[in-house]
Amino acid sequence: MNFNIYVDDETGEQLNQAARKTGESRNALIRRAVGEWLGRQGVSRWPDEVMTFEGLPSTPRFEDARDTLTPPGDDPLA
Repeated sequence: MNFNIYVDDETGEQLNQAARKTGESRNALIRRAVGEWLGRQGVSRWPDEVMTFEGLPSTPRFEDARDTLTPPGDDPLA
């Protein structure tokens, strides 16, 4: 699919410089930028590092302290 885009002179010059510096075409840089932007617009989710985190061995688990919590009182906002 083809598109025409129009950018201001400063942005166009920055794109030209980036293309020269990376050795990629302007179109390739624009394709990558649009693809990365669209990828960030999808459903938000935690990174894999967070989802697979199992805690630190030297830190007690939060769940282990549940038995020491006092039950909540009457709801002050009710």
